[in-house]
Amino acid sequence: GECEGSEGECRVDYFSVNENHDQVILIKEGIEVEHTDSKSIAVKSANTLLNECKSQADRSLKKNNKPENAVEILDTLTSCVQKGVAAEIERANEEIAFQAGVRKNMAAQLENYTCADETLNTTVAKRTETWRGKKVSVMIDRPASKIHTIEDFLTEDECKAVEMAAEPLLHDATVADGSGGSHKSDSRKAKQAGIHVNWSKEEEGDLIARLSRRVYDYVNHVLPFDIMEDGQEDLMSIQYFGRGPEDDKPDRYMPHCDGDCNGMLFKPGNRMATIVMYCEIPTVGGATRFRNSNVHIKPKKHAATFFSYIDPETMKMDDGFTEHSGCPVVEGEKKIVTQWVRLGVDSENPWNSFNTLGIKYSDAANQ
Repeated sequence: GECEGSEGECRVDYFSVNENHDQVILIKEGIEVEHTDSKSIAVKSANTLLNECKSQADRSLKKNNKPENAVEILDTLTSCVQKGVAAEIERANEEIAFQAGVRKNMAAQLENYTCADETLNTTVAKRTETWRGKKVSVMIDRPASKIHTIEDFLTEDECKAVEMAAEPLLHDATVADGSGGSHKSDSRKAKQAGIHVNWSKEEEGDLIARLSRRVYDYVNHVLPFDIMEDGQEDLMSIQYFGRGPEDDKPDRYMPHCDGDCNGMLFKPGNRMATIVMYCEIPTVGGATRFRNSNVHIKPKKHAATFFSYIDPETMKMDDGFTEHSGCPVVEGEKKIVTQWVRLGVDSENPWNSFNTLGIKYSDAANQ
């Protein structure tokens, strides 16, 4: 064949493949190689910034080539780097905010389609591990956003014990409001009942206490808070009922966050982790979807989904990756057991002594 350069000239260039992730290498006209992975772009940007600042310092050095001016020249170099870094960080933050907005908007647009797609299987895990002989699939593992599934987390006997305890207490489900209370909402259609755990019967083998202890053990396995049962919310039995594909108001739970998901600091006494345990699964519908993380979980009988939404190091909350929904239940029944786990509660400061703003009701009344 013929070379397609000017006047049929052939060109050759060489480049090294690096170890960075998501590499895309562009070969531009004139055989100019450009690496487009984030690390290569960052290195190029840093080198450009440093070269500009060095040139500025060199010019100052040529004008003021005296020992007593060394500190001034160094200050000039430092100031140049600081301004350049600040500008790069600002641009990066703007780009991150833009990309996050695009991602969330796309996820919102696709919500109903993904829920309706019965061929969509559970998202492939990033990795798998074991806990007490149970298979754990890690879907998301970010500092403030973790999503796991655990197979065979609870038993049929434990499910029946929870269902029996819940049966006389079932009522229309409610959602939290911004002032620390709760109310009915069209965004959540289901029946629910809070199940008090009788911890005094734990040593006797009480099934509900045994299950609840396993919940806190797993939370403490993942998070370094040494969470105790004292002051926590009751276990919640939640039941969704399918009424066929023609039902225009099916039982479901619209996208929401169990705790704050705004990236702000944790508020004392509030939720920071959740475990959803599946006792009965529907024949059509009922998936759990984390739309901003693109994690889709088809319910599996006796399995559990764990997710946390706090960074233990910074104590900042998730910024939307654990927002989730319960897809419409079309046919069959979906019966789950949920534990919302709080931080900063105990027997003297139980969960219902705090509002969603992290303020104790007694303190708010005195203000």
